[in-house]
Amino acid sequence: MTQAMDDRQIRLDRMRYVKNKASSRLCYLGILLNVLYFVSIYKSDVASWYYQILVGGSIVYNLLFMLVVFLASEGVKNYQKGYSYLLFAVGAMQVARIFILPSQAHKAVVKISGTETVVMQNPQYWFVVACLALSAACLIAAGYINLHKSRILEAHISALKTAS
Repeated sequence: MTQAMDDRQIRLDRMRYVKNKASSRLCYLGILLNVLYFVSIYKSDVASWYYQILVGGSIVYNLLFMLVVFLASEGVKNYQKGYSYLLFAVGAMQVARIFILPSQAHKAVVKISGTETVVMQNPQYWFVVACLALSAACLIAAGYINLHKSRILEAHISALKTAS
């Protein structure tokens, strides 16, 4: 019994010196999935449908998304709780994005040389929806893991202070 307690104490003590790699790597995976999403969207060129302010806003959002999530990935490495809440919010925004540009492009029909063409075909639509949903899942998981680990570390550090 004491060996198991000693091992747990060592694991907890190591958290003070070892980075939170799991949350950080999930953030990087969330960024990668977002990159796949916007490459798929921006390589599309169906008539002039993509030449609108919504796409411009989406480009700006993607840049901000990558900067914010990279910053959060650095913050969660050091078990900073505040970045967990940021990741929850950004993950929720990824889910909301499914219903904006991809949804509108999937429903839109344009005429090209007299033929009606759907702006975003089903395979591309499901691919970008999967990218956004998986990106959101990665970010929310990263936030949850960091929140859980940071609470454990805080409790351990306060226990060490009261023991001294």
